[in-house]
Amino acid sequence: MSSSSSSSSSWHTRVETPSDVPTVRELTLAAFGRPMEADLLDALRADEAWIGGLSTVVTDASGTLAGHVAFTRAHIGDVPALALAPVSVRPDRQRSGAGSAVVLAGLDAARATGERFVILLGHPSYYPRFGFGRASEHGIVLTLDAPDEAWMALSLDAERHPLPSGTARWAAPFGIA
Repeated sequence: MSSSSSSSSSWHTRVETPSDVPTVRELTLAAFGRPMEADLLDALRADEAWIGGLSTVVTDASGTLAGHVAFTRAHIGDVPALALAPVSVRPDRQRSGAGSAVVLAGLDAARATGERFVILLGHPSYYPRFGFGRASEHGIVLTLDAPDEAWMALSLDAERHPLPSGTARWAAPFGIA
């Protein structure tokens, strides 16, 4: 995996281990202030769409978990893709670079395993920094009523693999038909 630095901390990223799961759940609960995302993560881990090597954590210099990101199997039409969700950062580490470090490491890991496309529903001012753009501009349809600017997609190698068009299909735990 990769490491990155911010002005106040050095971040270290790695693949989530089974012993991380309880701490990831705690930090996800703290990050969102409700159980929905932590419960989703538990359901995703039990689903066939789970890709363990693409569940990434970020730690500070002392080894304390500061954040997490999961990528699970999704599809754009019949083309395999990944869904990025959820991203969780401990409240006391938000806006410190931990989230960017873990997302970048997760995207690098996805690229290294040969994945080509990533979809997400997320904050429209946050994810474009990683190269995400409006999915609708590529003919990618979402079967959920969501703001167009929050529905995003990314090709991990746009020169060789432009984004396909089609209807997005997510892992069943997302509850998106």
